[in-house]
Amino acid sequence: MTLFQLLIVAIIQGVTEFLPVSSSGHLILLPTLTGTPDQGLAIDVAVHVGTLFAVIIYFWSDVKIAAGGVLRLVQGRIDTPGAFLALCLIIATIPAVIVGFAIKITGMDEAMRSVSVIGWTMLIFGLVLYWADRFGDTTRTANEWTLKHAAIMGLAQCLALIPGTSRSGITITAARQLGYGRADAARLAMLMSIPVILASGAVLSLDIIGHTNWALARDAGIAATFAFVSALAALVLMMRLLRSVSFTPYVIYRVILGIALLIWAYT
Repeated sequence: MTLFQLLIVAIIQGVTEFLPVSSSGHLILLPTLTGTPDQGLAIDVAVHVGTLFAVIIYFWSDVKIAAGGVLRLVQGRIDTPGAFLALCLIIATIPAVIVGFAIKITGMDEAMRSVSVIGWTMLIFGLVLYWADRFGDTTRTANEWTLKHAAIMGLAQCLALIPGTSRSGITITAARQLGYGRADAARLAMLMSIPVILASGAVLSLDIIGHTNWALARDAGIAATFAFVSALAALVLMMRLLRSVSFTPYVIYRVILGIALLIWAYT
């Protein structure tokens, strides 16, 4: 891939991974609509690693607490806020891992990589996000996260395995419906992304072991760096905007893109 192609792929992944607009949908659409070659699994892994580091750095205080909590869980103790947070993240991740594995071994993932599917999910789940954000309460904070709510958000996260749904979008939607404020809903969604990105990156890595060469490794390093920078910038911007702006701008973008894709797919 050329440097420009790497830059485009990395920026698209970095910006859309945490905004509620679907990174997987945009990456599938890129070669489909532009006629450029698919970036391949190695680049997919690289940009996932870049976005992973971005969310870890941005939410470092929470990540450090949860990491310490994992040690308590290993000892069979849930006696600290960190241990409880780690347990919630594990509970929220299990459904997506199970469903994702089932989709991969059945080959259903390839069947869902179509413009029409992405168009419908962009449109439908964009409207669902608007409804939850417009009518959801704001009485809960992220510090009030419960195991039950973690399980509900984890089940909702499974829908993100359909391209165009948006992992962050559907988990934010579930959190808003459960009564969490916008910034707190986004914070929980971002923390939930860490184990999911780790899991998906590990699965993708298994598919490319033994096939990587130095040129591809160089490209992967460049893509990871670009993805990290763009993801961190997108996180900072979104979390700041949520203090005064709703999710409506993202909904408008999703609806317009969804309708445009459906028109393109069916005509």
